[in-house]
Amino acid sequence: MKSLFFTAWLQVFLVALNTWQIANGKFVGALLVGFGISLAWTFNIKRIAIGSWAERLVYSSGACLGTGSGILLANWIY
Repeated sequence: MKSLFFTAWLQVFLVALNTWQIANGKFVGALLVGFGISLAWTFNIKRIAIGSWAERLVYSSGACLGTGSGILLANWIY
């Protein structure tokens, strides 16, 4: 479950960061993070598509925290 939480956090963290980068014209960073999003997605899709409700809730919790921390990091870096 920890691994599932982390991969969900990572993917949504990168999406939040990437959204900020795109909105603010940070082209190179957006390209690099976009690659990371797609790579993280390849690990997540198989695990959650056939997951239980408990796994879905853990995944969603990781995604929730990933959103907040991605926004915080974008504001801190830039």
